[in-house]
Amino acid sequence: MQASTAGEGQFASLASGLGCGPITYVGDVRRASDAVEQARAAQAEKYAPYWWTRATQYLHKAREVAAHADFQAANRFGRLAAEAAARAAEDARIAAKDPSKQPPGAEPDVAPARDAPIAPPRDLPAPARTPPPPPRPAPAKGALAPAREPSQPSAPAKDARPPRIAPAKDPP
Repeated sequence: MQASTAGEGQFASLASGLGCGPITYVGDVRRASDAVEQARAAQAEKYAPYWWTRATQYLHKAREVAAHADFQAANRFGRLAAEAAARAAEDARIAAKDPSKQPPGAEPDVAPARDAPIAPPRDLPAPARTPPPPPRPAPAKGALAPAREPSQPSAPAKDARPPRIAPAKDPP
């Protein structure tokens, strides 16, 4: 019983030492998935959108290429996803503490000022609404639709090419 356990341990260490594709893939993608979850907990989607998107897309690509049994590429994408997720989590923690480090366009986490109007006051008149145009009657079945009249009379079309000049003839 003891010998079989030792043999199994040697096989597992040999397989992991050789970098067997599926075995390494499982570890790399699990680490990447855990790193993406840590970045999600740090609100990286809000505070570090570039690194968050990069991490999630690399993780998706790692799983996609592994489905096609390309474990070397899957391992590479898994490592890239883990690195991007770690960077996203770090940047998100920094941006959450320091508002000046937040990405442009991020909404502040503070309530609006009390003096700022929420809605327009009631004493202002409501904006005028124009009624919609009346619907056009449908043409009778089998009848031709009337031709549209041009809004401005158009000038006859002129030929944009210059006039053709006949070649000169030599005298006899």
